[in-house]
Amino acid sequence: MKSLQLQSCVHADGFIECALFEVDIADPGDHEVQIEVEAAPINPSDLGLMFGIADTDAAEACERNGFPAVRVPLPPALQKAMSTRVGQWLPAGNEGAGKVVAAGSSDMAQALLGKRVGAFGGEFFANYRNVSAMQCLPLGDDLTAADGASCFVNPMTALGFVETARMENHKAIVHAAAASNLGQMLNRICLEDGIPLVNIVRSEQQVALLRGQGAQVVVNSSADDFNAQLAAAIEATGATIAFDPIGGGTLTNSILTAMEIAAQKRMPEWSRYGSDEHKQVYIYGMLDPAPSTLTRGYGFAWSIGGWLLTPFLQRAGLERLGAMRGRVQQGLKTTFASHYSDRTSLVGALAVDAVKQYGKKATGQKTLIEPAA
Repeated sequence: MKSLQLQSCVHADGFIECALFEVDIADPGDHEVQIEVEAAPINPSDLGLMFGIADTDAAEACERNGFPAVRVPLPPALQKAMSTRVGQWLPAGNEGAGKVVAAGSSDMAQALLGKRVGAFGGEFFANYRNVSAMQCLPLGDDLTAADGASCFVNPMTALGFVETARMENHKAIVHAAAASNLGQMLNRICLEDGIPLVNIVRSEQQVALLRGQGAQVVVNSSADDFNAQLAAAIEATGATIAFDPIGGGTLTNSILTAMEIAAQKRMPEWSRYGSDEHKQVYIYGMLDPAPSTLTRGYGFAWSIGGWLLTPFLQRAGLERLGAMRGRVQQGLKTTFASHYSDRTSLVGALAVDAVKQYGKKATGQKTLIEPAA
């Protein structure tokens, strides 16, 4: 079977290109299913493969294989960082949803035949995709492909933040860029589970958005008194763990500083080494590719690390993973609902105007690819 597939390649001339290829799709193996992809979201992690951190405002139209394509120039530093990718065409699309049109011989695979499923595993910006039956989440009759297309990355990441906090014995969470689809999802989870959450946003409109969804603590990073607001919010909630998709700049430093201010107020006596209450920030994105600036004025009981979903799931174990999947399956219309500002076809996703739009990674902007559109 033939399928169109969106792929990305770094070229030696200093450009990164996304183009469509016609590829052969084999019959599914014994434990696999073949999905006719009906919907697949463009997540920030997909943009990382498609364009790296290149400026998509500089996108240029080109053509390959008789289809429209698009290329973006890479700055010299990024060319060097991506040099090992030169000449490699890599398929994009972390997750998606569609009908199972063929299935392998195993009972698990056969049970999914004819059903609509959400799934993950990469290569979903395509007409067809073979995946293991284990990677599929059956969707109820009341769920569309659009409802199930984002059933993995954002829901499992948001639940992963909560489970990480529990596993590491933190009682409250700080989350940056909290007005995003993922941030709104995390807010709903924390409200349901009674977990205090400090939401950091960038505007008063985003403050109003989250408060309208029941968020109890929202601080605006563009406010003149942001650091004071943040320190007060962290003191009130007792938050000692944060998840930051921005990465660059001073926000991580501000969070750790606010945590230390709150921790010192709980200390029975002053120490030259600062509080011994551990403070943890996980960076899980690169919305700002600039270096992270740290002043280190928060004692010695702190850590900064990277957080990725797949390593977390490997650490969490099958029992916890099964419970997370079950919760997502039950809440795709409510807690884990995703909203799309734009929809496009596979060909339309490579129009320059579309690339510039979804490449902004703006809050409230999320594009859904519907391959057959």
